[in-house]
Amino acid sequence: MLEAVVTDPPGEDTVIAFDRVNVVRGGNHLVRDLSWQVELDERWVVLGPNGAGKTTLLNLAAGRLHPTRGVAYVLGERLGRTDLNELRTRVGYTTGRFADQVPPGERVIDVVLTAAWSVVGRWREEYDPQDEARARQLLDQLGVASFAEREFGTLSEGERKRTQIARALMTDPELMLLDEPTAGLDLGGRETLIGHLTELALDPDAPAMVLVTHHVEEIPPGFTHGLLLRDGVVVAAGLLGEVMTAENLTKTFGLPLVVDRFGDRYAARAG
Repeated sequence: MLEAVVTDPPGEDTVIAFDRVNVVRGGNHLVRDLSWQVELDERWVVLGPNGAGKTTLLNLAAGRLHPTRGVAYVLGERLGRTDLNELRTRVGYTTGRFADQVPPGERVIDVVLTAAWSVVGRWREEYDPQDEARARQLLDQLGVASFAEREFGTLSEGERKRTQIARALMTDPELMLLDEPTAGLDLGGRETLIGHLTELALDPDAPAMVLVTHHVEEIPPGFTHGLLLRDGVVVAAGLLGEVMTAENLTKTFGLPLVVDRFGDRYAARAG
């Protein structure tokens, strides 16, 4: 288990610093005594079965949840002692639930553009030409520029996911959180999105990234570190190549697994 030592406050290159963090709801520990540290140039993958605490961890990192016990810093701000509305503007967060909040008739360009005002659905707010130029540049970066004038409701699931990532990047965040970005995609859509996430991960100017998934096959090349969770407890954490072992994944998912590596990609199957 990787032990994180939290300074008060942590160094300027530390974007997440959790020290013995617990989250308790209804007497149940969603996260237990979790210590974890993420640096500015790191790209983390968080894996674990359903109920492992992955989404709780992201909600803490997004400033959407306070720890019950322990100390949690995000971007140098201690949760419970900072303005969460201001902190959230510095964090890009994508989740599958967001698509349900977008009006189906909303233009794709506006889905991205409205992130500048932290709203969903274009109303009467005004945007600078520079904002629209950035929104279009991000759509182009994610391979959906040709859909800018289309209605969001007409997009495929993969196109919606890429639009959401463009939106999350709109405010130039210092931390990017991706909650199961490839969930529900077919093979082609998954591989297309993984390709774009790889480009983002390899970009030295991109923000620190944390990606949650259930499947090792969905880890994009360019990600550097791994965190394995089971029942809210860290099973293993550290450099990706050292964490993604058959022994660690067997402990994490509770059944014997064989792990294969093909270049920068992983695959797992029952042993």
